[in-house]
Amino acid sequence: MAGHSRWAQIKRQKAVTDAKRGQAFTKLGRELTIAAQHGGVDPSANFRLDQAMAKAKAANMPRDRIDRAIQRGMGGNSDGSQLEEITYEGYARDGAGLLIEVVTDNRNRSVAEIRTTLNRLGGTLAESGSVAWQFETHGAIEIRANGADPEEIELSAIDMGAVDVEHTDHFVHVYTEAAELALVKTALENLGYSVTTAELTMIPTAPILLNDDQTSRIVGMVDRIEEIDDVRRVHTNVEVSDTLLEHIDT
Repeated sequence: MAGHSRWAQIKRQKAVTDAKRGQAFTKLGRELTIAAQHGGVDPSANFRLDQAMAKAKAANMPRDRIDRAIQRGMGGNSDGSQLEEITYEGYARDGAGLLIEVVTDNRNRSVAEIRTTLNRLGGTLAESGSVAWQFETHGAIEIRANGADPEEIELSAIDMGAVDVEHTDHFVHVYTEAAELALVKTALENLGYSVTTAELTMIPTAPILLNDDQTSRIVGMVDRIEEIDDVRRVHTNVEVSDTLLEHIDT
């Protein structure tokens, strides 16, 4: 899982501070809506909604906008339509695989925008199942060290059932089995650790290594696809080097 944590962290920070705040709120609102749509409006009983609310608050999304997004999850959009989640699969240049998570009220619009963007950047949509088999679903927890010894956090996480742990700057990234995410998060919080995010993510089972020029193109492609309003996030099986991540983070 090396490299995944740092890039994911950079992408989250970019989303929170992005000048396109309106677009960020749109994406956060859809996440709130679909979380409530599938699990109800009580965050104490709906882990996904609880985490979506935490992200919205971190991005300074207004409380009334958060509440409206949650209520839409119980009654549909103003035109009665429901949001749905779809994962599209595709290929970038140099054989890189892409999983594109979408939350949309119009799948025809979404797939058209994604196909157009991929084609412009030298990629293609792929058949269902042709890329997904290269990934596994895991829980991903980010902990701000806040002066605590990262090694102690790592040992605690392993004791709680973590399958992998990484350190980046002042953060510790904990990976769990998908079904154990909520339990491990709660256990770490009960030990007093500051959990900043906890979510399910897709991890490539056999990351591919490209040169920095090739990888930079893939990173740019992921950024462009994630700018599409309906796209929630994009996963790739390309491993991003520490050197390149340092450049991205500046």
